[in-house]
Amino acid sequence: EPHIGAVKLGLEFFTANGVNGVNEIAATNLPIFLDLKFHDIPNTVANAVRSALRLNVSILTIHTLGGADMMRAAADAAKDEAAKLDKNPPIIVGVTILTSMDESDLKQIGINDAVQDQVKKLALLAQKSGLDGIVCSPKEIVLVKETCGKDFVTIVPGIRPAGSDSGDQKRIMTPAEAIEQGADFLVIGRPITQSDDPADAAKSIAASLN
Repeated sequence: EPHIGAVKLGLEFFTANGVNGVNEIAATNLPIFLDLKFHDIPNTVANAVRSALRLNVSILTIHTLGGADMMRAAADAAKDEAAKLDKNPPIIVGVTILTSMDESDLKQIGINDAVQDQVKKLALLAQKSGLDGIVCSPKEIVLVKETCGKDFVTIVPGIRPAGSDSGDQKRIMTPAEAIEQGADFLVIGRPITQSDDPADAAKSIAASLN
């Protein structure tokens, strides 16, 4: 808790523990990043966002590939529901290209653009659709900031301290390098969660940024 800024709860956690699990983590008073990557028709995603706001979440993810109407519905639902609940809306960010993918993976799903070109397109679409920012790999931070402005939030997975295993991540960077590139939030999972001493691992990463 002293060494991190928030806890990311994703599909594995939510499938295993559900709403009760989210509420238990929220009781620690650490901000919650609910990373469920909603991707469906606009009405369904809007209602999912409304439900998520009844949890105490600070950041919420949707997929940019759901399109402008879906992203706009999510952004509008967050503002509307937050007003009803008399609370600040969470930061809504769009997932662009997963950090486990590269150009060859994009070609397999019919996208012939280079990864950076596709991320740029999706970032602009997300911004026009009312999202607060995007999720992108560290390799695209500078591009996104140059394209969408410094206030457009970048949440960056694919962060690996020097010497750690990259696993299934293909577009990676160290924590310090990503901060230098302008990342707003670093997502650091396995280097902490799979450590023999997660608290010490988190402490070391935090120290490397000071």
